[in-house]
Amino acid sequence: MIISRTPYRISFFGGGTDYPVWYREHGGAVLATSIDKYCYITCRYLPPFFSDHTSRIVYSKIECVRSLDEIQHRAVRETLKCMDVREGVEIHHDGDLPARTGIGSSSSFTVGIIHALHALRHEMVTKMQLAQEAIHMERHILSESVGSQDQVIAACGGFKKIIFYQDDRFQVEPIILSKERLLEFQDHLMLYFTGFSRTASEIAAKQIDTTPAKKKELATMYKMVDEALSILTGSADISELGKLLEEAWKVKRSLTDKISTGAIDDIYETARRAGALGGKLLGAGGGGFILLFVRPEDQERVKEKLTNLLLVPFRFEDSGSQIIFYDPSSITREAWVSYANAAGGMERNSAKELKI
Repeated sequence: MIISRTPYRISFFGGGTDYPVWYREHGGAVLATSIDKYCYITCRYLPPFFSDHTSRIVYSKIECVRSLDEIQHRAVRETLKCMDVREGVEIHHDGDLPARTGIGSSSSFTVGIIHALHALRHEMVTKMQLAQEAIHMERHILSESVGSQDQVIAACGGFKKIIFYQDDRFQVEPIILSKERLLEFQDHLMLYFTGFSRTASEIAAKQIDTTPAKKKELATMYKMVDEALSILTGSADISELGKLLEEAWKVKRSLTDKISTGAIDDIYETARRAGALGGKLLGAGGGGFILLFVRPEDQERVKEKLTNLLLVPFRFEDSGSQIIFYDPSSITREAWVSYANAAGGMERNSAKELKI
């Protein structure tokens, strides 16, 4: 039995510059963190005691299948094929937060299942390898319109600046802050669920199409990463970061008409009138979670105005994807069959001896 635990993420600045269509020409950078909300993947080889199926996949649906080709969950099916897992398996997915909400859940799932399957095969992998394999899976095998930050943060964890180079390499730099400054930053953040979900790749595809016409906007978002770091690591009032988030949100909204909606704009403006200095919709846009930057003394007023929304408490985390349970005694389906046949043979021999 194997259990992987992979964090979701929050992206602050630079989103959009992590798409190949941008960074292969200009380079890219994002400022993001993993948070203490997780995707859990449990897997094992399924014993051969079920006559109607050889594998079972459990998520929002339950799939019982006899071959990999029958699996409807594309990420599971293609990951099993790519990693050449031919024995029957049982895979369960559980998540702390809902899917399609801007916190990188798809990439956390992909990183988590790749990590779990490597462990099932008794293989240790580095966090960088996990990130690279997840990017390859989503972009080249599943043909999703995705950037590269989600997979890197999910695999590596922590509050990081990620630099994307024109040759597809990436570099992960931890953000060095005093404990007091980091806590001050976290204490100014509020995370709300808007109640809307969406398919991120569809919105991202529209953004990718408009990238050539949005060079000025994306260049501005790219520069904001270092501006934010200058505020965080310097002596400036941390409220300046909230104002920078407000500027970044305005720029992001201008990339396509799919990023925000009238309902989301209403939520954001209500929070602003109640005291929020800035904020942004997480992920590609269209719905999901909204992050607000609010002074601690103003947060109660924001809560009063957004009582119809779910406030999700969170903290930063720095572990990244981990194998939190590993039982090396797991055996393959073929080994189960071999063992069962051998046991059956011994029982028959014992029976013959008794008759004599």
